[in-house]
Amino acid sequence: MARVGVCLSGCGVYDGAEIHESVLTLLSLAKASATSVCFAPDIEQLHVVNHISCDPVEGESRNVLQESSRIARGDVQAASEMKAEDWDALIFPGGFGAAKNLCDFAINGPDCSVEPEVNRLILETHEAGKPVAFMCIAPAICAAAFRGSSIHPELTIGSDQGTAKALETMGAKHVVCPVSDIHIDEANNILSTPAYMLAENIGQAADGIEKLVSALLKRCPANARAS
Repeated sequence: MARVGVCLSGCGVYDGAEIHESVLTLLSLAKASATSVCFAPDIEQLHVVNHISCDPVEGESRNVLQESSRIARGDVQAASEMKAEDWDALIFPGGFGAAKNLCDFAINGPDCSVEPEVNRLILETHEAGKPVAFMCIAPAICAAAFRGSSIHPELTIGSDQGTAKALETMGAKHVVCPVSDIHIDEANNILSTPAYMLAENIGQAADGIEKLVSALLKRCPANARAS
């Protein structure tokens, strides 16, 4: 049975992990009899957003790990306690938390940096030959993690030209991809799908996410050897 690390970034599309994407990921993994290993950095969110008005809430703060526990039903670990040996593959749901809490792409664009523990786990997992998958805006984390290295990941965020240009500025190669499909960087064992970068409803998001999870599990070291 495969174990898959699921990196969460809080709870809520505007300041944390996109809830639909996160739950669809966990559901797809469960239906495939894989074990989800949820984790998040134990840090404060960039800010807290009122999800009705979409405005930041002055004077309020929340912890990314504690907020992520809402999605994981309490079964979540701090990123600092995790290592690549804890899973066979790694996956990142999107949401603005991916670009605000796991990295600061939402603030600094192509000059962004990745939260140190998240950066470490991406690099360790990749170096171990295990697949890593990203959805929605989360490919920005991948581009930033490998910036300046010999790895130039192929990624998709759908078709948004501005975001695609930012990823390429960081050294990645952007590939246009429809919402229901995924892109696989065969050379680097990195997968991505647009999800809510393009999806207009949860059903459209589900199509690509289910395909992403299926392809990710097939590329887990044990499954790849068996195929």
